[in-house]
Amino acid sequence: MQDSRRGFIKTTVAASAATVIAVPQAATAQIVPSGSAERPASPVMARGMTLLNMRQGDAAVLGVKTARGILDVAKAAASYKLAAPRTTDDVIQGGDQGLGALVARALATGQAELFVDESKIDYAPAITRPEKIVCVGLNYARHARETNNPIPKLPILFNKFNNTLNAHRGTVRVSAVAAEQFDYEAELVIVMGRRAANVSEADALSYVMGYATGNDFTARDLQSRSSQWMIGKTNDGFGPIGPYIVTSDLVGDPNALKIECLVNGGVRQSSNTNDMVFNCAQIISYTSKIFTLEPGDIIFTGTPEGVIAGYAKDKQVWLKPGDKLVTRIEKLGNLEFVLS
Repeated sequence: MQDSRRGFIKTTVAASAATVIAVPQAATAQIVPSGSAERPASPVMARGMTLLNMRQGDAAVLGVKTARGILDVAKAAASYKLAAPRTTDDVIQGGDQGLGALVARALATGQAELFVDESKIDYAPAITRPEKIVCVGLNYARHARETNNPIPKLPILFNKFNNTLNAHRGTVRVSAVAAEQFDYEAELVIVMGRRAANVSEADALSYVMGYATGNDFTARDLQSRSSQWMIGKTNDGFGPIGPYIVTSDLVGDPNALKIECLVNGGVRQSSNTNDMVFNCAQIISYTSKIFTLEPGDIIFTGTPEGVIAGYAKDKQVWLKPGDKLVTRIEKLGNLEFVLS
């Protein structure tokens, strides 16, 4: 499937001349203020880390998963009197900014109080302020077939908004939504780390900061009201992501990862990202030829077969309050949430 589409961008967007914008890696800059509109085009991306946001009061603060527990980055920075990014968004949009050195120092010399037992964490969404949330529809071949749709010839792009972002161990309040046909969609999420405009497939993955486990939760009856899917995808909390963002060097090939979704302990989806119609590099390249992707933008890459909408009509039992869902992707961790 992927081989037959390997050159699809070249033939469908030839007018763009497939020019690659090569942006050199910048030197480590000063800390980009949290929430700042300033986004370096090519920050020095964090490497070798598993990042998360945890709640402290009303704030989301940065943690790094290590063999000693979760490093509280703000506490470590204060202990060593160093500046450090405050959230995953700061790391994604502003780059490493000394985080790697801080983590190494804490692991070598840090006291136990700098580390938190992960079981005691109250998670925040793994990313909280992407500029864009891009989604790809019908991007697994077997999923397209189960829903009686043709295999797409080009990526089908739609969007979610930041109000959908939800956390590991969070709650999706389906009872607050005027709909009945609630469905799961386990998805690999790409986290962009460099500005990408008109990039080639060959270079596309070098623009990725990391990957995360996500679920493109959906109200099918809203989605099907018109040809535009947005209103079934953008309800509050309909975009759980986490628990982690794992840097791309630790993930390796994103197109060879086992992906599953469980409902109340039963496996509903079980596939591999190698069933994608358009792989991660093709998605990034294609999208970047339509609009510029910025550091911190995220892409939900599509869901595999096994969704409720793919069942025969007489076997469609839609999700309801009280259901417990787990989305798990190899190397990226388990994303758990409940419905209320």
